[in-house]
Amino acid sequence: MPHQTDRLTWNSLIFHHAVVFLLLTHSHEGQCQGNGQSAELIGVLLGESITLPCQLNPATDAVNVMLEWARPDLDPRFVHVRRDGEDRLFDQHPSYKGRTSVSIDGLRRGDMSLKLSKVTFSDQGTYRCFVPGFKTDTSVKLVVDVFIKITNVSRGVLQCESTGWYLVPEVFWLNGEGNLLSAGPTETVRGPDDLYTVSSRVTVEKRHSNSFTCRVQQNSTNQTRETHIHVPGIIKFFMSDMITVERHTAVVWLK
Repeated sequence: MPHQTDRLTWNSLIFHHAVVFLLLTHSHEGQCQGNGQSAELIGVLLGESITLPCQLNPATDAVNVMLEWARPDLDPRFVHVRRDGEDRLFDQHPSYKGRTSVSIDGLRRGDMSLKLSKVTFSDQGTYRCFVPGFKTDTSVKLVVDVFIKITNVSRGVLQCESTGWYLVPEVFWLNGEGNLLSAGPTETVRGPDDLYTVSSRVTVEKRHSNSFTCRVQQNSTNQTRETHIHVPGIIKFFMSDMITVERHTAVVWLK
């Protein structure tokens, strides 16, 4: 019976973090309308595809309308350009080559949304949808995140695994007071997609608090991700094996 209670507690924890992530990404398929609005925030996992919304209002057939998707911080700034009914990608920033598209069926309904495939960390930023013929000028801010898995591999031992890094990051463990914990060496594996997976184990002592943080940090790109975990009943943690807890990062620190 206690084991069943523990499972219910962990399932509730998983559900809580899933809800947090959904709140971050609830605007995934939303439509961004109007002129000069503040940027809409959209979250996406590293390596997945995302649709950046932009909609003419009122809806109008826009197949032959000039459309410019751009990032002002890049040079060249162009992410995807359409003119005279065709894609004009000769000035496209090289990092987006072969990864952007606009739906023709969508354009017929005034949907100027941009699909971006195989998202990378460098895709993170503010995108501008500019349709000069209709005075439409909207912005979308894209936030890119990674996946983290936390597992209790044995009694009193936690493992943190993070997947989808283009450069090898460091892994740190912290207790509930924010102090660094001594952990074993970080294991690094490079996958067939050239993305890195890192994993680290830490032995948790009974004197430690119930809360722990796994922080994954890539200094050269200023990327930091961390997730928190609370172990209900630290004594029980040393008496029974726990289930695997998989979730997206619930807390994201962007630097």
